Amino acid sequence: MRRWLTFHRDLGLQLLAFYLLLIVPFLVTLLVFDRLVGERIRADVEANDIALARAIALETDISISNSLKTVEELSSYASVINIEEEKMGELFSVVLSTRPDVNLVYRLGADGIMLYHYPVGPSSTVGTDFSFRSYYQNALTSNIPLISEGRISPTTNQAVATAVMPIRSSSGEFLGLVGTNIKLESLSNTLSAIISEHANEEGFEILILDAGGQVIAHPDPSFLLRHANEILPDVYTQALEGNGGSIVEADLKNVERLYTYASIPSVDWGVVISRPTANAFATRIILQRITQVAMATFVLIGLAFWGILTWRVINPIEKLAPISEAIGLNQEIEQSQRTQIEKMSHRADQIGNLIRSILRMENSIAERMKEQATLLETSTAVVSSLDLSVVLDRILEQVGRLLNVQRIAIIALDEGHGEFRIRASRGLSQGFTEQLSIQPSEPSSVSMRALRVREPIQVSDTETDPSYKPQRARSRAEGYRAVLAVPLNTQHAPPTCLLVFHPTPHEFTNNEIQLLSSFANQATMAIENAILFERSDTRLQEQTRRLEALVQSMEDGLILSDLKGVIIYANRRVAELSRLSNEDMANIQVERVISRVLSNSIESTAKDEVRNILEGSNQKSEIALVVAGRPMHLRFETFDVTDARDMPIGRGVILHDITADRDLDRMKSNLISTVSHELRTPLAAIKGYASTLLAEDVEWDIKSQREFLTIISNETDRLTGLVNNLLDLSRIEAGSIKLSLEKCNIEETILRGAKRSRLESGNRFEVKMEADLPSLYADVPRLETVIRNLIENSVKYAGERASIQVKVNRQNDTIVFRVMDDGPGIPPEKSERIFERFYRLDDSLARVTSGAGLGLAICQGLVRAHQGEIWVEPMNAGACIAFSIPLNLYKASDDPL
Repeated sequence: MRRWLTFHRDLGLQLLAFYLLLIVPFLVTLLVFDRLVGERIRADVEANDIALARAIALETDISISNSLKTVEELSSYASVINIEEEKMGELFSVVLSTRPDVNLVYRLGADGIMLYHYPVGPSSTVGTDFSFRSYYQNALTSNIPLISEGRISPTTNQAVATAVMPIRSSSGEFLGLVGTNIKLESLSNTLSAIISEHANEEGFEILILDAGGQVIAHPDPSFLLRHANEILPDVYTQALEGNGGSIVEADLKNVERLYTYASIPSVDWGVVISRPTANAFATRIILQRITQVAMATFVLIGLAFWGILTWRVINPIEKLAPISEAIGLNQEIEQSQRTQIEKMSHRADQIGNLIRSILRMENSIAERMKEQATLLETSTAVVSSLDLSVVLDRILEQVGRLLNVQRIAIIALDEGHGEFRIRASRGLSQGFTEQLSIQPSEPSSVSMRALRVREPIQVSDTETDPSYKPQRARSRAEGYRAVLAVPLNTQHAPPTCLLVFHPTPHEFTNNEIQLLSSFANQATMAIENAILFERSDTRLQEQTRRLEALVQSMEDGLILSDLKGVIIYANRRVAELSRLSNEDMANIQVERVISRVLSNSIESTAKDEVRNILEGSNQKSEIALVVAGRPMHLRFETFDVTDARDMPIGRGVILHDITADRDLDRMKSNLISTVSHELRTPLAAIKGYASTLLAEDVEWDIKSQREFLTIISNETDRLTGLVNNLLDLSRIEAGSIKLSLEKCNIEETILRGAKRSRLESGNRFEVKMEADLPSLYADVPRLETVIRNLIENSVKYAGERASIQVKVNRQNDTIVFRVMDDGPGIPPEKSERIFERFYRLDDSLARVTSGAGLGLAICQGLVRAHQGEIWVEPMNAGACIAFSIPLNLYKASDDPL
């Protein structure tokens, strides 16, 4: 009896375990489902409350922000600053008429005394000195609009909050404040409306707290201006601290409630929503009860099912176990066991069918075992090679052994000719194997029929089978009377079929066909493996060639060596740097090649540094070289080459060309230097003249003051221009510049650009335009910027007496602008570089050496944003920069004008 207690041999215990595997996961799933759905319900309730709290907070924030914005705008009016009562009355009346939530607008002086209020009647305010108010005290040290805590207005006996904006002079002196009283009744009305939508939910409450914790909005007026700690637990402090969320906590009456809070960040106020958890999570409670009933029901049903399954299935199967074991081991069955089997075989259900099948299987197992042993042996012989020709020969050999036949062939699709031909054969004549050709569409071919239906097809007698009549001459010539075609269901190889011929009429048995079909599956795998191996070998060679081409195309040099430092591989870039061919570098020391690379180094310690790298002292080193007259910076890096077991098998050296990185670093340094200089000069002028004007020991006449202020204004414009240039350049490089296309008056645009370009009094400026130019659509301000930059460039290099001319004409589908001067011109070798960022021509060519080198780069970016081109046109004397704008730019634009 001990073996029946062993789990892995006891079907009853296994079925019990299976039953538990079914019921336990279900119960766990049900519990998890209950928990997850319950949590989801809770999360949805909390999310809805948070969304409502945030919506109320947002609406309140907008209302308060509008009030703060209103007083901030009022503080900017001259009439409010200068206390012009008539104009303030008009202005304040507009505020009251447009803001129904405001009941009073007033102006306090620097000492807190009421200077003016609207409405102007005596009943609109009480008292004149408001310096004791907290909002006045806060305004003394603030420059931004403020909101006060809630309070009761002495005139209206209503809850209000005050929005104030400090008024200061240009020197920062406090001049008083302008304020508005905001009626908080509107907030309470909003909350009442929301409460009415939840009238069917008992205990649903909403309130708004100010920064001091006072209730400033509540559907019940009796709660207004009461402190939150009188009606709420400490949860309200989270809302006032700028947090948002939900928490379940008992209220002051010890009733568990769900509190949801959100902050109003602009004024440090908070919104709190609460409801009893019994109402909030009612659905979750019902779901829990349903889950409990379902679990109990399922357990009871499962127990009943288990009892029936044990009686009708498990017990009979337990009795069958030793009998089936004996049959499987090819042992004799005891008489008592056979009696039990025969008795149970009379059952009409599946158990009876199973027992009858076991008895039938007993008779065929011995024969099957013998066949399987033979099939295993033959299959092993077939799959033991990956050479396709060897595989095909072994298939033919083993088929002959299995079926004791002499004539066998394997036909496959010749993809080049689109017909089936013999790939390998045994016992067939050479003429037959060479001449046999079967078209894929041939209907009477045994091979094609087998391939189409994917099942073996046999012809037991070629002379009497009418379907074989078209091929009867072929069978007579070769001397066979029966044929069996077995398809090989290949996926990666061409369609293939195995043919077995018999010299006399012969009907292949089902056993023979099944045996050959099983062997065909093994043969198919062997053929597939051999073909895939051939393809993978070809693909590996191709990948190797591609990898070598990739490594050879690298901009960086790569050297691989063995552990002794002898070069195994080096790419084309190393050959270029060392001036050695690949043949010259074969089997020589790495150090020798590196020495040739460093022969052009301008650093005396370069060879020592690289030697340290090769010896493992360092991992990286940067060396400056001169190659073909051009400065170059190389970074040498070494790495270990390891095998699959992480054992070192060699070393590698990478030669990174970091010249572009160094050029970029130099360009950044030039940017910092140039921008610092360009900023320092106007700032120094502004500071100097501003200090002069502010000096108390000197009084300047109006003309001098105007002259100083003009200089300050011009230098400010210069600063603004530099900043705008940098911003335009950043937008251009980021690709974020957007055009606003409109119909452009070309001549007016040129004249505006010239006016802003600071032409000298001695300059002669002329505009020549071709007659009847078509309409041009462009971003007019940016087109004007391009023209202004080009004219300024001419003034800078051509001088104060230069002649500057702008010509405009049509060329094909573009409008071409040319800006020409009679200055020193642009050297041809620099005609492309002048459009680079921060690039400037030799300062000796310029009359004015200041500038960041951004003007022409910005011109190029703006022109290309218009889908145009900009270039330097060669001239015998002077300079000419031209650019084109397409006429069809309006049609190509996605933006409607």
